[in-house]
Amino acid sequence: MSRRTRLTLMILMAGLSLSCDMNSPAAKDSATSDISTQAHYDQAAPAPVAEAGLIGTGFARTSPASSTNEFNLSRVRDSVSLSMIIRTGQAWIDVDSLDAAITAVHAMALRVGGFIANTTIQSGEGQQHAATLEIKIPSANYDQAMSGLRGIGKLRSSTTTAEDVGEEYVDVNARMANAHRLEERLVSLLATRTGKLDDVLAVERELARVREEIDRYEGRLRFLRTRTATSTLSVTVSEPAPVVGHPGSNVIVDAALQAWRNFVNLVAGLIAASGVWLPVGLLGVGVWVWRRKRQRPVAAV
Repeated sequence: MSRRTRLTLMILMAGLSLSCDMNSPAAKDSATSDISTQAHYDQAAPAPVAEAGLIGTGFARTSPASSTNEFNLSRVRDSVSLSMIIRTGQAWIDVDSLDAAITAVHAMALRVGGFIANTTIQSGEGQQHAATLEIKIPSANYDQAMSGLRGIGKLRSSTTTAEDVGEEYVDVNARMANAHRLEERLVSLLATRTGKLDDVLAVERELARVREEIDRYEGRLRFLRTRTATSTLSVTVSEPAPVVGHPGSNVIVDAALQAWRNFVNLVAGLIAASGVWLPVGLLGVGVWVWRRKRQRPVAAV
């Protein structure tokens, strides 16, 4: 058997062994421990994640029973699912003054520990004055922010959507732990390898691929922690729409001018239509005169 064939078989056996370890109680406890460690490291992560990790780790030290580990892993996933939730909200508020409402929204965002990310203002002449402000809020203060909107104006409507990413968070953690163990085995294999250059390069390529997967998993976990730690609330404040006219105009004068325009348009329409009915009318009169002449009796000689 050639050196390359033996090296390929060793890599396949390492991957197969690692896949089997993924379903073992030790692998599950390791993934749970990783969740706990990352939750403690990231202060923005909700507290139930860290508590779930402690439950899984503590059980692994006291009882190796597989069935009980499955039960604890289920509790871990439930706890993570309750905390790893991305919330997005929208609210529409009627106000009397747009400038005062924008100032009030800024003050509310600072009060709940958030900030204004994006702002869109519509205040053109003859348009309804309105503004949309996108607020980034700590997830723990989301309900407080929604309650603070009532003091800004008349709350017309509000919606909140929640996306649960807890299952994905646990799954990516487990995959990353699996990739770390494979990385350690490849590093150990590379350190003890004394074969041909091609065999060494094959191990290094596999190691580079595994490390690329680890970087991708870590980036996804950072993204999920950031999104769940911060909620997004879009607030639209608007003044009453103008009924008629525009600023600086006189409603009576505008109405009189509009009546004159309507009269002029009517006369213009009649003149334009005369190009159709005038020839037809003249033709009808001619026919009527001709028929009258034919019906007139001839005078006696």
